[in-house]
Order: sequence, then structure tokens, then C-alpha cells
Amino acid sequence: MPSTRDIRRRIKSVKNTAQITKAMQLVAAAKMKKAQDQAANGRAYAELMNKILVALKESAEEGVHPYFSEGKGSKTLVLVMATDKGLCGALNTNLLKKLINTRIEGEVEFVTIGRKASQGLSRLRKTLIADFPVKDPAKFAEVRVVGKFIQEKFLSGEYKTVLVAFNNFINTVTQVPSIEQILPVNPVTLGGKRGFDETPGEINAAELPQYTFEPGASVVFETVLPQYVNGTLYQMLLEARASEHSSRMVAMKNATDNAKQMLKDLSLEYNKLRQAAITNELLEITTAKMALE
Repeated sequence: MPSTRDIRRRIKSVKNTAQITKAMQLVAAAKMKKAQDQAANGRAYAELMNKILVALKESAEEGVHPYFSEGKGSKTLVLVMATDKGLCGALNTNLLKKLINTRIEGEVEFVTIGRKASQGLSRLRKTLIADFPVKDPAKFAEVRVVGKFIQEKFLSGEYKTVLVAFNNFINTVTQVPSIEQILPVNPVTLGGKRGFDETPGEINAAELPQYTFEPGASVVFETVLPQYVNGTLYQMLLEARASEHSSRMVAMKNATDNAKQMLKDLSLEYNKLRQAAITNELLEITTAKMALE
């Protein structure tokens, strides 16, 4: 049975831990608001650009641009976006589980953003060909380097498709691990509230305006499509960062609440032990007095 001294030490330790988790919760909450605003602001543009290009893909002539057709290779390249730091709940674990449980045909090679992604894939003995450090908050220039690397790999003909695994931000308490195909151009789902059985509908090219390309479709696509890839990757990273800070804020809040509950339990146990010790002392005094009479 622990002594009162041991319980006092535990109370002091839990109090210190609660102060740390509370501070981390406040920091994560401040970062979360900025990250959520960034993700929400860019989502409409990214989704509209994706919708237009998917529709143009259906109506474009065959061979107008390599991004509209699968690569000649048999391998698949997967970009995994995870966090650099931990203490964000099961965010990274759920993403890796989603990646493992998703059936991807053929040989798969990986590119990562975030230390937790590279560490997790190394433990799983996966083939990792590149790891890109991207600071927080994310800057478009850093993501453009990743986009250029992925596009060069796809255009080399070594890979059939390019996928991106990231955490899709829904709201503060809900982040969904997602795997989306970015090359060749494919419908991409980014964040937002969705029903449990809601799936992205098919895009009908006839419903969109008819576009005129000057000087020509191939020239326009040569400029727009690389920008689309970079922009979509940037938006996916913003979704992942909003998910990270939201998950960390919730995890630290839960840790702080658990610490407070533990302090209550320890204080109750400490008071019970003190009461028992005082009662024993009173009994000893009373017994000694009665023996002397």
C-alpha cells in the first residue's frame, strides 16, 4: 500500500504533466484555427480545377497530354503525408493502416512528407525512394519541389499511376485517412461534410461550358496541368496539417482532462490514508491511556 509521501509525489508529478498538456493544447488550438482557415479557403479552387480537368480529360483527344492517360510502367508511386511530431492521437496510425489495407496492384514505391511517415514505412520494410521535409506552416514553394519530383517520375514512364495518402480534414474531431489518385488526372475528394453513403458523382463533360483553347489545347495543358498537380498537392498538405493540429488539440485536451480526474482520485486516496493514520494514532493514545488506568 502506498504511503502518503508516495501519493504526494504522484500528485505533484500529475500536476506538472497537466500543466504541460494544457500548454500544448493551447498552442495546438492556435495553430489549428490558422490551419483550418487555410484548408477551407483553398478547397473551392482545388475542387473546381479538378472538376474542370476531369471533364476535359473525357472530351480531350487521345494523346493530347500524358497526364490524361496511365503511364507505361507497371509500378505505382505513393506519396504519404504524415506529421513530423507525435502526440496527435491515432492520426498517423490510422493513415498507415488505411495504406496497408488498401489493395494496390503491382510493385509499390513510396515518397514521404513528415518523419512519422518515413519511420512507419521503414518499420514496415517498404521501398522508400525520397523523403521531403516541409516546415509548418507549409509553403507552396516547398510543395512545388515535391510536385516536380513526382511529375518527373511519372513522365519517365516508370510508373503507371501516382497516389497520395493523407488525412482529409472534415471537422475538429473527425479526420478521415484518404488515398486519392493524382496522376493521371482523376476525381479527387477534399474535406467537407459528407454523408456516410455519399460518393463523388460522375462528372458529365456536357454539363460544363465549352472551352476554346488559344493557341491550342496541348499548349494550354502543358502550362495548366503541372500547376494543377502542384496546387492539388498543396491543398492536400493543408488538409493534412489541419487534421494534425485538430487531432493534437483534442488529444491534449483529453490528456489534461484525464490528469485532472487522476488528481481527484489521488487526492481522495491521500485524504483516506491521512484519516486512517490519524484514527490509528487516536486509537493508540486511547489504548495507552486505558492501560495506565
